[in-house]
Amino acid sequence: MDTKKIAYLLLNEAGIGIVLFALCLLFSLFVPAFASMNNISNIFTQISINTVIAVGMTFVILLGGIDLSVGSVLALCTILAGLTITKESLPLSAAIVLSVIVSMAAGMACGLFNGWVSERWKIHPFVVTLGMLNIARGAVLQVSNSRTIYSFPKEFNAVGTVSYFGIPLIFVVAVLLVLFGHFILKKTVFGRMIYAIGNNEEAVRLSGHNVKFYKVAAFVICGATVGLAAILYMLRLNIASPILGNGFELSAIAAVVIGGTSMSGGKGSLIGTLLGAAIIGVLNNGLLLVGMGDFARQMVTGIIIVAAVVLDTYRAKVSRMLI
Repeated sequence: MDTKKIAYLLLNEAGIGIVLFALCLLFSLFVPAFASMNNISNIFTQISINTVIAVGMTFVILLGGIDLSVGSVLALCTILAGLTITKESLPLSAAIVLSVIVSMAAGMACGLFNGWVSERWKIHPFVVTLGMLNIARGAVLQVSNSRTIYSFPKEFNAVGTVSYFGIPLIFVVAVLLVLFGHFILKKTVFGRMIYAIGNNEEAVRLSGHNVKFYKVAAFVICGATVGLAAILYMLRLNIASPILGNGFELSAIAAVVIGGTSMSGGKGSLIGTLLGAAIIGVLNNGLLLVGMGDFARQMVTGIIIVAAVVLDTYRAKVSRMLI
């Protein structure tokens, strides 16, 4: 195989998978507890929320955009879902179903706002979603009166503890979402248009396609995944808090970028995003087991993000040489 093609593969999913395997092997050798089934199950649980959010973030970044509001929107979705599920006037089953609908609808509404404002007035999503970050955070504090909701029905809480052969249900949901999103991006016209717009938006526009629709739709998808992540968060920790979600946007962006999606758009995959989220989860868990503190682990994550962006430039160069 040509040297350039080998380099290209190593800088994409294959290389990301090798890095993940190497990290797992390294931590297993130096920290025996890392490879225990309980710890592996814990890692699966830890990366589930970030993976779900990162799925939606991948759609946005493939178009050359970004969403900084996902953490605040997650908090808003949990509170609205928490208020719904704890309503005594509703039957239990109806309250649970309605809480999921409310959470998803709230996330999609925020995504629709982000996409519509960005496209209507041609404002960079960085600015619009930064505004939504503050809007959602203020709204959730106002709606919740700054209080945490935790008295969920025991039937709802029990779902969060379900696992299959040691694999938590919420991780299964995350993987299924990745596979569904991967199918959309790779096998549908909608997915091909996402890649095409990310590569050359003007060419797609001149060919007669409605670019605005696809860009707004990507933000709505991102909002929907945040709404789903909010429900999974409630299942995992059995709380809905107006102050949660801080830094979630950075973790999601990191998973996408580490997974090989280009920040300039047009290149990347959801399989890579899953691997990126897994690398972050394995690294955080392993460093915690070796005794590294929170601040140091944040520094390491930041270094990895910068390294991933640098690698993105090399991927672009190798890709151009192969053309």
